[in-house]
Amino acid sequence: MSQNIPWWKSGVMYQVYPRSFQDSDGDGVGDLRGIVRRLPYLADLGIDALWLSPVFPSPMDDFGYDICDYTWIDPLFGTLEDFDALIEAAHGQGLKVILDLVPNHTSDRHPWFVESRSSRDNPKRDWYIWRDSRGEGELPNNWLSEFGGSSWEFDPATGQFYYHAFLRSQPDLNWRNPQVRRAIHEVMRFWLRRGVDGFRVDVMWHLAKDELLRDNPANPDYLPGQQPYQQLLPIYSTDRPEVHDVVAELRRVVEEFNDRVLIGEIYLPPEKLVAYYGQNLAGAHLPFNFALISTPWTASAVARLIDVYEAALPPGAWPNWVLGNHDRPRIASRIGDDQARVAAMLLLTLRGTPTLYYGDEIGMPQADIAPDQVRDPWEKNLPGLGLGRDGYRTPMRWDLTTYGGFSTGKPWLPPGPDLASCNVASEADNPTSMLSLYRALIALRRSMPELALGDYRPIESSSDLLAYTREYEGQRVLVILNFGRAPASFGPSGWPGHILLSTYMDRQDELITGVVALRASEGVVVRLLD
Repeated sequence: MSQNIPWWKSGVMYQVYPRSFQDSDGDGVGDLRGIVRRLPYLADLGIDALWLSPVFPSPMDDFGYDICDYTWIDPLFGTLEDFDALIEAAHGQGLKVILDLVPNHTSDRHPWFVESRSSRDNPKRDWYIWRDSRGEGELPNNWLSEFGGSSWEFDPATGQFYYHAFLRSQPDLNWRNPQVRRAIHEVMRFWLRRGVDGFRVDVMWHLAKDELLRDNPANPDYLPGQQPYQQLLPIYSTDRPEVHDVVAELRRVVEEFNDRVLIGEIYLPPEKLVAYYGQNLAGAHLPFNFALISTPWTASAVARLIDVYEAALPPGAWPNWVLGNHDRPRIASRIGDDQARVAAMLLLTLRGTPTLYYGDEIGMPQADIAPDQVRDPWEKNLPGLGLGRDGYRTPMRWDLTTYGGFSTGKPWLPPGPDLASCNVASEADNPTSMLSLYRALIALRRSMPELALGDYRPIESSSDLLAYTREYEGQRVLVILNFGRAPASFGPSGWPGHILLSTYMDRQDELITGVVALRASEGVVVRLLD
């Protein structure tokens, strides 16, 4: 592949949730030294970059997404020297490192907020969003917190409310204040100078709020029992037009350094998501596309999603895809083990950068968390609605030793079910395992420019079958995926070729001259003959 292609276009990314990846000191919580220990595994898997969820000092009210120091490392994870060692070791193995940047909010224990709430005339007062009541006993507006209740918290000492889109201990920064922007830009430069290869920006679509703080309208489609936050349409508290200037500024900071990437966490439909590429592609390199997580798992629904997304992309924009992350249920538990293999082939053969979530490559299931083991503040604030995220954050399963090789001490969350059959050591020796499939798919993608960079062309979609080609400089591959639980046939003539890979991990080099017979939940990649 051309040396002029950015690594984040042709590469495969992998999310590490540091608390749950590898513990090196027996305290039951993963850490930076543990990640260094597992770098050879990641390099062998074939990925190009690892993205770390936050490792900054934090009270851990939201497990690191409530930061009280942007330029240090929480002792739970190690030291700044450990981080530097991780960067050096990762780069030594040819791996990039992406940090989670959380610029929308801080911890209420961050020195900035401690100053801000100390008095109304403190120089940092306007670094956060403070407002008076709009009437006796009334809140400044009707905005809701994603974690339940109002997003406004009264501060008796100064007699005003501050805004928090999430926990009350996570006050939102005021991105209309140029000093806030400059401060976060300096945070970015601090880590970029230490060798970080880019950032995944947390809740990017939240960064700008309506200047007038107008009430959000009611959601006419809201149903009782849904997440209370969905009662309102957050048109004034998220996805404001001004946010694109903020994103463009973040991009300019990244562009001060060579070969770095800016990724945005944005939960919006594809038609709105693509605006975050920015005018003339001067925004995020990769606004995260989460649509596969929520789209019904049928061939026709996925085909429609791909078509809509591809059509919405600005000229020259590079797509991306994910199947899961630390905030959403595990793919294997959502659609079943067999279809999770089909999903893996989809993820790694679509046009665009794929991001894997740790453990999905071994088919890790979602764990049921007992009430007395719940750690997630979302579940604690809104119990019984199925919002708890602990079940998708359980420790990585490395082997059959105590606690799956994750730690010598009791893990912060239970390992979850099926440890005996679902772990790296067992699957590494099984040529048909999920891990072997992921390794084969990534190796195929790395070796074939048509899969890494080629054009996408839809061929067929029905209730069960999805077929498309990828083409690059005259070379073509055909991907056929059976979303059904019964055998199916792909019948169009004129597709001679040979099978490169099946999700069943057999049929390699099988010649295709006519109809392609697929078993239940089978996908195949076919090298087409000229």
